[in-house]
Amino acid sequence: MITEGQVLDIAKEMLFVIIKVSAPLLLVSLVIGLIISIFQTVTSIQEQTLTFVPKIICVFLAMMLFGSWMLNSLTAFMTELWSNFSLYVG
Repeated sequence: MITEGQVLDIAKEMLFVIIKVSAPLLLVSLVIGLIISIFQTVTSIQEQTLTFVPKIICVFLAMMLFGSWMLNSLTAFMTELWSNFSLYVG
């Protein structure tokens, strides 16, 4: 039977994987947003689509670039979780 410590270890590893996998997309969005906000401040242009469209495009490109790594990380976590399934049940 699975213990409380094992559940906490699985949850801790799951949160680490989520943070690790989402970090590249969040960082790209943050950097692009910062660059665009500096550009808007300098030029006094306050158009909402100016921030939204470039962020979406850059996040999409980052997803294409980092997608295989993200999928491999998630697959490795799930494979490890399912390979230890018999330890958790019995």
